[in-house]
This record gives sequence, C-alpha cells and structure tokens, in this order.
Amino acid sequence: MSTLFSPIELRGLKLANRITVSPMCQYSAVDGSATDWHFTHINMLALSGAAMFCIEATHVEDIGRITPGCLGLYSDANEAALKPILASVRKHSKAAVAMQLAHAGRKASSQRPWEGGQLIPVAQGGWQTVAPSAVPHKDGEASPLALDDAGLKRIRDEFVAAAKRADRLGIDALELHSAHGYLLHQFLSPIANKRTDQYGGSLTNRMRYPLEVFDAVRAAFPDRKPVGVRVSATDWVEGGWDVAQTIEYSKELKKRGVDWMDVSSGGVSPLQKIPLGPGYQVPAAQAVREATGVTTMAVGLITEAKQAEEIVASGKADMVALARGLLYDPRWGWHAAATLGGEVTAPPQYWRSQPSTQKALFGTTTFGAR
Repeated sequence: MSTLFSPIELRGLKLANRITVSPMCQYSAVDGSATDWHFTHINMLALSGAAMFCIEATHVEDIGRITPGCLGLYSDANEAALKPILASVRKHSKAAVAMQLAHAGRKASSQRPWEGGQLIPVAQGGWQTVAPSAVPHKDGEASPLALDDAGLKRIRDEFVAAAKRADRLGIDALELHSAHGYLLHQFLSPIANKRTDQYGGSLTNRMRYPLEVFDAVRAAFPDRKPVGVRVSATDWVEGGWDVAQTIEYSKELKKRGVDWMDVSSGGVSPLQKIPLGPGYQVPAAQAVREATGVTTMAVGLITEAKQAEEIVASGKADMVALARGLLYDPRWGWHAAATLGGEVTAPPQYWRSQPSTQKALFGTTTFGAR
C-alpha cells in the first residue's frame, strides 16, 4: 500500500492522503479581494487529487500585502469575495481547504513578479512598509519603519481578526507564514532583526513575537481545527537563521499545540545562495521531524510520484506540499495514484477519464454509461 495515499489526521481534520497544494501567490486580487481568476485557480486545484488545498498567502492588513495584487482578509469585502469560491469548492470537491495567513513586513509594497518584483516607492503608488527594525531588504531601498508596541499589537490583532474571518468562511485549517523573508521570519532572523528590546537579540527574544502571534491565532481559531506554521529552515546566508534555530522554534511551537511544520527555506536576503535540486529542502524537514516529533511537510522541487512516496515512506516527512508541479500538471494527484496504486476522489463527471488500464483509481469501476 502506498504511504503517500494513506490517511493522516491533523487535530480534528481527517485527510485521505499526504498530498497538499502549497499556497501560491497569484497577484490577481483587487484591493485584497479575490477575483474570477481565484475562482478558476482554486476550483481547478481543489480537483487535483490532493487531500488539502491551501489558499495563497492571505494578508492580514492592506500594508502587509506583498504587492497591490495580493490577497487579503482584512475587510468585509475581502471576506465576501471568497464566499462564492469556497461554496463552489465545497459543492464539487472533497478536499480540505486551508488558508495561509501572512504579513509581508519590509517586503511589502512590491511590484508583481512579472513587473520586476522591486519595491514600489511611496511617490509611485507604494506604501510605507514596517518591520522589526529599520533595515531595508536590500541596499538602495527605502527603509521600513521599525514597529513600536502599538504596531506590534495592531498586527497581532489583525492576525486574530483574519483567523476569525477564516473560520466564518468555513476554512478547515490555518497556516501562519513564518518564512520567505516576510514579517514573522524577519523577527526570527538576525539578518533582519536588529532590535535591542525583548523582541531582539537572543534566540528566545527573536522567537517571542512570532510565538505571540501563533498563541493569539490558536486561541481565536476553533480548537478542533488545526493550525500549522511555514518556516524557512535556513536563510542560506552565513550568520543568519538556520536549521538548529528552526528546531528550537519548532519545539516551542510544539509546546503550544502546532499541528504541522511546513519546512521551506530562504527569502530574507538577496545574498542567499541556494543549492537548488530535486527535494533540496527535504533534509531540513527530516531534521525538524526527527528532533521534535512534530508532523512535517516537505516542499521544494518535489515533482515525481515515486520521489514523494519515498519521502513519506522513509519517514523524512509526514506529508508533501506541491506548488509549481501542480500548476504544470493540475491532475498530479490522479497521476501519482495511478503510478503508486492509490485512490483519489473525483467528481462523477470525470470518472470516465480513468484509463482502461486502471481498475480503481477513483474507487469505482462502474460508470453506468449506455
């Protein structure tokens, strides 16, 4: 039996397999609100065969958006725009729907990737960014404002408000974005965090604010629903955040009831040197899992069914999260099930797509056609 297609439970959420659709920014929102593009994108990948789909980085305040086109959940309009999309998913798919809550910090106010991705100055329609310290992401950029106590409270409260909106929408799980150089990662990394107060300096102090945000979200979201965290296991820069610190952060999150660690890397500095290759982040996920016992997701250049199977079957991670591979092949889960002898759930309108060589890909062999 395929381990990849065996069930797993995350708190009160029962998943039929170990595949999740990783959150992928689409840069296609208007004032933070989802559009018809999101309707198409989310409904398409909710039928991928993955047991869980995670909505892209969804920002908790307008100045926390990476780009002017990024999704948010900070207004009634944002909430209302997601309702029909989620209603359609629930009608046609059995996939659980998670949402990644995020704040971009000093990496906010940026152009969309296909427009260059650079910081948009305030004079050109951008906005003043905020961060743990007044240190720009790269030389030549305008400095962010260092958050004071009022700013820290505001953002923490905005995470809570977004979590409550997500629950009202019927979201099954939340993931806090503590990776890729965005705000919570900025607090963790000594590259971005130069504070001298209780939120800077030692590892304990640098972890303090991200842990406060997690505690606040966990308290606001129903206990039966899981909350995970995405983390960059290393900055890929000497003297930055690393796997050893990630393990300590994961241990603290475990004490607080974290339901999974989604282990990625990089993003906090343009000086990073990432050795890209198939499954290049899997060793970090394995290290976190072995040191903490926390359920882990492996992500990053996982593209082949047998590769994913080996990761979970060998205990390197409990789940895999795919992004670009699923954009390229939106039925990746179906094809993986065919390769590994697993089953996926599909709408009856698609049952006749099953190849004649596959006997039970969709758990049924009788279509009743005439």
